Amino acid sequence: MLSHEDFKKKLLSDPEVKKEYDQLEPEFLLLDELRRAREASGLSQAEIARRMGTKPPALSRMLSGMSSAKHSPSIATLRKYAEACGMKLQVHISK
Repeated sequence: MLSHEDFKKKLLSDPEVKKEYDQLEPEFLLLDELRRAREASGLSQAEIARRMGTKPPALSRMLSGMSSAKHSPSIATLRKYAEACGMKLQVHISK
């Protein structure tokens, strides 16, 4: 059985798969930022959902939908998430 890293390396050796994977990089980066914010806050996903005024399954669906590019949360939703973590949302565009 291949390790996750070996499996990923094998898949990304296909140029078409690599192209699709690279196109999802912004979503992966945003998900990583959200995870780090939650970890830094010391809160559970359920507590963040409560502070946002939503239910844990709704927050879970939002996060899982982002990784499949099926759902793009609004700036307002991202702001609520950041505030629930005791942080401020900042958006940067770079070259």
